[in-house]
Amino acid sequence: MSQTPYDAFGGEATVRALVARFYALMDSLPEAKACRDVHPPSLARAEEKLFEYLTGWLGGPPLYTDKYGHPRLRMRHFVAPIGAAEIEGWLLCFNRAWAEIIPPSPLADTILEKIEALGWHMANQPQQAS
Repeated sequence: MSQTPYDAFGGEATVRALVARFYALMDSLPEAKACRDVHPPSLARAEEKLFEYLTGWLGGPPLYTDKYGHPRLRMRHFVAPIGAAEIEGWLLCFNRAWAEIIPPSPLADTILEKIEALGWHMANQPQQAS
């Protein structure tokens, strides 16, 4: 049986560390302000939900779907305006947290490519001409 990304990256402790670092960066980086502004003052619930989602998405226990059903990510996020600034801030925080927590590997690169695509898939605002 092949190892899941969840197991390969270190399981629960690693995913918790990744998500904690991600939200710490979101709370502190000026470049993430647009993304931070669409979140409530406390990030605790978002942090727990992202932990649950990533755990299952990476091949670990299906914590998120057991609690909430199918993720339907775009639908669930439609309450927040998500444009390029929000996505770029989110991806900046995720990529930095990932680089700090997850050792480089071809598997890590593949997962990051999927995260990048997922981030841009969440857009629900028209792109502004520059």
